[in-house]
Amino acid sequence: MQVGIDSFAAALLDNGTGTTLTRSEAMGQLLDRIERADQVGLDVFGIGEHHRPEYLDSATAVILAAAAARTRRIRLTSAVTVLSAADPVRVFQQFATLDLLSQGRAELVVGRGSSIEAFPLFGFDLDDYDALFTEKLDLLLAIRAQERVHWSGRFRPALTGQGIYPRPLQQPLPVWVGVGGTPQSFARAGTLGLPLMVAVIGGETHRFRPLVDLYREAGRRAGHSAEQLQVGLHSLGYVAPTTEQAQQEFYPGYARTFTSRARERGGSPVTQAQFMAQAGPLGALLVGSPEEVVAKILRHSEALGGISRVTFQMDVATLPHDSLLRAIELLGTRVAPLLRAAAPAGPES
Repeated sequence: MQVGIDSFAAALLDNGTGTTLTRSEAMGQLLDRIERADQVGLDVFGIGEHHRPEYLDSATAVILAAAAARTRRIRLTSAVTVLSAADPVRVFQQFATLDLLSQGRAELVVGRGSSIEAFPLFGFDLDDYDALFTEKLDLLLAIRAQERVHWSGRFRPALTGQGIYPRPLQQPLPVWVGVGGTPQSFARAGTLGLPLMVAVIGGETHRFRPLVDLYREAGRRAGHSAEQLQVGLHSLGYVAPTTEQAQQEFYPGYARTFTSRARERGGSPVTQAQFMAQAGPLGALLVGSPEEVVAKILRHSEALGGISRVTFQMDVATLPHDSLLRAIELLGTRVAPLLRAAAPAGPES
């Protein structure tokens, strides 16, 4: 099983120290964390895409290119690219370039986007939310498959045999589909035979099993092998030497972040009881000691019929940089070896 980290490149965090970081300092610390993840043997590091003041990840490929220059082994991916509001030609060119710079370590996780700010920013109508993604994914896969493309659609000028350059080192460039909880998204990924990254940031992870089964059945009916239909799990998480310490350190920032988001939507503040339920045996949060987190991931994997990748999102808790570096160290030296020993990489691991 592959183990990695996803980040939204949070901006201007005080990181628990009481001193506000500049955006440049925050970006520098992020690159330090990616470098450390590479050094301790983690498999993948993903950068999201947002267009909000609290995040620095609007130009994902630029951050990953900087990381490519400082790393040697770790795979570098988007998490996710909001393909619905992007030009697939430019997305492919950016990640093909990243693939060349990193000597074949680039990946894409594409999705429709849970944050909607990209749509008005780039002149798209939210009423076309699903149609945009369907068409643009079709174009991205066409570009990936062939150097010169003949294609037409509703939302972009037609391509009439133009060459799309550069071509990546990897053939094909890996493209995953990032999904939340929409059945048609799971079925579409399965029909296309693309690996699936399931974002579970709340609730009980085992409740996603019917959707994962839908993905695998759609893939089987389309003629794709079980080995091709990989499933990854993206969850909020944090590791410390003990479970009590991990929960105590993660909760305050987690509560601030999700209380703020709830207020934007007219919801209620997050309570510690809610957090503890999510950190419990069936909840989505991967917060605890290395041994506790490994046991929980293995339970989630069994509940979902096997996962081949798990990624941790730690930024939401605005933790100090040193604490995040320690968590990365524990993920690389204790969590990943235990998971690999218990669940070798593969679609049914």
